[in-house]
Amino acid sequence: MYEDSTAVLGPLSRLSEPHAYDLCREHATRLTAPRGWELLRVPGGEQVSDDLVALADAVDPRREPASPASPSTSAPSSSGSRGTPGGARLPPATCMSSGARMTEPSTPQSAPAAGRHDLSGIVKTNDVRGVAGVELTAEIARALGAAFADFLAAPELIVAHDMRLSSPELSRAVIEGAVRRGAIVADAGLSSTDQLYAASGLHRAAGAMVTASHNPGPDNGLKLCLPGARPVGRDSGLDEIRRRAEAYLDAGEIPVHGEGRSEAIDTLEDYAATLHDLVTIPGDRTLRVVVDAASAMAGHTAPAVLGVLPQIKLIELHFELDGTFPHHPADPLRLENLHDLQEAVVREGADLGLAFDGDADRCVVLDENGVPVKPSAITALIAQREIARARAAGQERPAVVANLVSSRHVGEAVLAAGGEPVRSPVGHSLIKAIMAERDAVFGGEHSAHYYFRDFFFADSGMLAALHVLAALAESDAPTSALVAAHDPYSASGEINSRVADAEAARELVREHVSSVPGALTDDLDGLTVQHWDEDLPEEDRWWFSLRSSHTEPLLRLNVEAQRETTMARIRDEILALVHNEDVETAASGTPELQETATAAVAVEDGPALPSGASGADVPSWVRAILRCPDCGGELRDVHQAMQCTACARVHPVEGGIPVLIAGRHDAPSEG
Repeated sequence: MYEDSTAVLGPLSRLSEPHAYDLCREHATRLTAPRGWELLRVPGGEQVSDDLVALADAVDPRREPASPASPSTSAPSSSGSRGTPGGARLPPATCMSSGARMTEPSTPQSAPAAGRHDLSGIVKTNDVRGVAGVELTAEIARALGAAFADFLAAPELIVAHDMRLSSPELSRAVIEGAVRRGAIVADAGLSSTDQLYAASGLHRAAGAMVTASHNPGPDNGLKLCLPGARPVGRDSGLDEIRRRAEAYLDAGEIPVHGEGRSEAIDTLEDYAATLHDLVTIPGDRTLRVVVDAASAMAGHTAPAVLGVLPQIKLIELHFELDGTFPHHPADPLRLENLHDLQEAVVREGADLGLAFDGDADRCVVLDENGVPVKPSAITALIAQREIARARAAGQERPAVVANLVSSRHVGEAVLAAGGEPVRSPVGHSLIKAIMAERDAVFGGEHSAHYYFRDFFFADSGMLAALHVLAALAESDAPTSALVAAHDPYSASGEINSRVADAEAARELVREHVSSVPGALTDDLDGLTVQHWDEDLPEEDRWWFSLRSSHTEPLLRLNVEAQRETTMARIRDEILALVHNEDVETAASGTPELQETATAAVAVEDGPALPSGASGADVPSWVRAILRCPDCGGELRDVHQAMQCTACARVHPVEGGIPVLIAGRHDAPSEG
């Protein structure tokens, strides 16, 4: 109970007594009730004693929480004829929704008061993300589905979901909300995100994908797209959808509008055929390929795309669909999640390995030795293939978009192939928009997202994998040799620094580099400084990007140089400025600077050692993204180990490989 006389009653235990929590004013006024609970706002704001029995008397003991009625759906239908971009439509729906309130309050007081729902915490820049059942409930998903249907000019919608435990319920809720607002919904069931994009493009229908991508198992979310797989972000409709959903939640019901209906649709066959049409793998060389699906959606799509190709010997790793991620998280950018794949590639004598994230729209490639390949190298390789294909079709100078922290080599590779390199800010909605504006044939990000004009300008990890396999099949060389030509420079990887005033720190760096002869600066997504010319000695060729995080008080630094020693010098110099250290000390590479360079919060029990003291034999871009498996903190080098800068746990390095396994080591006791 609090001043607005709000309380929650719910089954917190098997005891017969009711239970309640006291709430502060802010939480009380924004409270919503989880499923199976009751939200009570005492009429007139009168005070109630702390006696829980008296509070329970205000609720009819015979009343059971009502469950929203689901729209009836037809039995699953066959996939039918394959859709085409030219005019395929959703199959005619045959079943109508019966309709239901979001909740069925027995009294007007049971509905949340107007203006008290705020979804800004889960509606992000490009999608919806939150803890399922807590931040993202079925009721909220239902409201978002209704709001999305309202937003669409033609409410034809394909809804799909990943394998997370909460996904089927949330997907049903999205469908229920959309159907109540008159949408014709095709329920695609289990799907990867790029599988949904293919369906959206082929059927010219909007799409809603229930997934949290690489986030932990308890999370879930929603990715939305317009017909043709065009992205929906905060600046292109997501804010309006959020406000409409909040209004439905405030009202406590979703009014019926039109004659919405839904039926099942199978999109996997068309998805696989679309990818096979875009990339042909030569048959002269059989490739042994290990795919780590991480118990996620690549276990659903890889057999349909790769397993049917006679040129591919598919070796499956963690293909069972399991939303608890029993083997490791589905985030392939974290080195600790690649250990199983690295071992399998070497053990099986494979030509390469492929690791996918949770919704299988992102792919990381490992060479035949189990070494991760930089995403920029994959971007350059695919860019040259797509440019050649476009030029063969008559396009004179195809554009390729890469975000500004991609390697300098990407632009060089694009120019060498006869294309036009285009830089973009970081962010998938931005790169998609620029690709559409420039009619770019391909786009790549340092986060291992790859976008294709002929795939509706959408990203597809599986299509990127097919390009790498095709390039390898056309060559007699191993994967390591194939990508070596696309990795000529030394890079720092992305280094995050927590600062009190990001803008002030960035301006200090700008002032410092303004005195460097020949340095060129631009302000596309932060500060980028180029000091690279063919007339300069190799040791003087470098560039860096310093940009702010959109969600945290962080500055993100990426440095690249012709030589490793130059990269380390520039990296340390810029980090010293960011952390207000002495630049001369930074250039010497002292232990103190290395601690500052790798840690947002300093660890006090002993100095950090120079980079490499741990003995970790991993690429610099991988080293930069390593995090503590227990708390997610950044890691510093100590003798033959790595130590978390947040919880101080020490993780050993064995045979050059950091052993980052959660729960193996206790945090040092305080004091």
